[in-house]
Amino acid sequence: MMKQIVVAVDGSDVSAAAIEQAVTLARQRHLTLTGVFVIDGNWPDYIGNDWQSAKGARQGFLDYILKEQEQQAQAAQTQFQHAVAQLPNSHFSVMAGDPTEVLTGIACGADTEVLVTSKRVFQVSGRPSLKGLAKTLVNKATQPVLFTP
Repeated sequence: MMKQIVVAVDGSDVSAAAIEQAVTLARQRHLTLTGVFVIDGNWPDYIGNDWQSAKGARQGFLDYILKEQEQQAQAAQTQFQHAVAQLPNSHFSVMAGDPTEVLTGIACGADTEVLVTSKRVFQVSGRPSLKGLAKTLVNKATQPVLFTP
């Protein structure tokens, strides 16, 4: 099983330092680098069913959030590709689900050498629950996690 370095990328300034650290580690250890963006699929549960009384308002909001996250995923991919332009064995993946659960799964994966992430990743359009991401990763990760500010 080939080990890899995984970096959480959200297209914002907070993930730039994480990408830089991940690229450095990938070069030093001659490992594959995978950039990951997570589309948060839990917005319907987060906002509930009764937050707006107007028909279609809830779905309109969810459609807006999905479109915003898809644009952010594209920005994240562009950010990652620019940072790894000269790095062989790198690729980018868009995943869906709860970002905390997805990153915890990655941080527990046997093929993960280290997960590199900002403490504030995915908060651009993320739910307030993501503010506890770092604490959750510290408590649950079985592989090393490197946090950047």
